[in-house]
Amino acid sequence: MTVEDHEGLPLRNETPTEKLDRNWSEILQEMRVAQTATQIIGGFLLAIAFQQRFGELDPYGLVLYLVLVCLAGLSTAIGLAPVSEHRLYFRHRLKGRVVAAGNRFLIAQLVVIALLTAGVIGLIFDFVLGRTAGVVALVAGLAMLTVTWIVLPRIRVKAAQAGDNDEIADADS
Repeated sequence: MTVEDHEGLPLRNETPTEKLDRNWSEILQEMRVAQTATQIIGGFLLAIAFQQRFGELDPYGLVLYLVLVCLAGLSTAIGLAPVSEHRLYFRHRLKGRVVAAGNRFLIAQLVVIALLTAGVIGLIFDFVLGRTAGVVALVAGLAMLTVTWIVLPRIRVKAAQAGDNDEIADADS
């Protein structure tokens, strides 16, 4: 007989320590994805500063560019913070704190990456098509990221809580 949670899914048979280890591993995997995104966008931002047309940026474009470079640096720092914290707490039996902090840092990094991604989209549209297109692209990028990263997942959680487990069943097959 399998013990199930409130959604009808089998419970994991793991100790609290095993659960912390699994959660930490999942956070590390997600941090790797987030860090890769930051590196790609950051590399793009660094490369465009050395392009001939970079000097054509108006003051707005230049400020936006510098804000984006700062966001890329911030994302890198936030993304590395859990690793640093893990090193500081290593062998102090504080894995729960490391996992909780890692989760908070990862959420903060995703917010920064969303702003960074939308900002880069806005910068490119602004430079290529003009200010109006840049602002529209920036707002559209933020809206798209909000819908795909926040709204849709919350809708799925509510559907799962209401007993609609079709997506879960599809994923298992």
